[in-house]
Amino acid sequence: MKKINKRMKNTKKNIDVKKLYHIDELIELLKKTSKVKFVESIDISINLGIDPKKSDQNIRGSTILPYGIGRNVKVAVFTQGENVKKAQKAGAEFIGMEDLSEKIKKEGIQFDRAIASPDAMKIVTQLGHILGPRGLMPNPKLGTVTTNIYEAIKNVKKGQVQYRSDKNGIVHSTIGRINFKSNQIKKNFNIFLESIKKSKPPQSKGIYIKKITLSSTMGIGLILDQSNLNI
Repeated sequence: MKKINKRMKNTKKNIDVKKLYHIDELIELLKKTSKVKFVESIDISINLGIDPKKSDQNIRGSTILPYGIGRNVKVAVFTQGENVKKAQKAGAEFIGMEDLSEKIKKEGIQFDRAIASPDAMKIVTQLGHILGPRGLMPNPKLGTVTTNIYEAIKNVKKGQVQYRSDKNGIVHSTIGRINFKSNQIKKNFNIFLESIKKSKPPQSKGIYIKKITLSSTMGIGLILDQSNLNI
C-alpha cells in the first residue's frame, strides 16, 4: 500500500486534477503517467443528467468499439441444435443447455458475456441469481438473446461493450488499453460517446452529459474538456 501511495503522490505532482483536458492531451497524459508493470485498461465514467430513480430515464445499451478492449472476451452460449455448430465456429468458449447451467452452478466457470437463443431462456432464467449480480444476464435489448447466435458472438469478439447507468446516474466502461495507439483510443472513445448520446431518454431534461472522466486502471481520473466535442 505504501508503494501505491508513493506512486500516486508522484503522479499527482505532474497532474492538475481540477483541470479540464482536451481529449488528445488527456490520452497522452494517461499513457505518459502509466508506471505499473502490467498493461492497464483505459476506463471511462460519464455523469449523466438523468434521474436514476426513474426507470424511464435509466439507460442501457451496447456498442462495438472498432479497436476492441485489448483482451480476449470469453463467451458462454446457451443454445442447442444447429446453433451449437455456429457458436463453435464463432469462437464461443462454453456452449450448452442444462449441462452448461450445471457447470456454472457447480464449477463456477468464469466468462465475460452470456448469449442465449430464445429457446434457452427457460434455463437461463434459473441462473438469474448468479448471472444477474455479475451483469451477465442475457437481454434481447442488448442483442444477447437472439436467433442469430453467430453474429452475436462475433460482435462480442470484435469489441462490443455493454453499458448501463448505475444508481447515481453514471455510466462506467472500459474503452481500450494503455498500449493502444492514441488514435485508436480516441476512435473508441468517440464511438462509445456517440452511443451514449443516442441513448438519451426523451424524459431527460437539461444538460445530458455533465462530466466525462478518463483514467487508467491504477491511475488518476482526469476530467475531459467537452467544449470541443460537439455534445
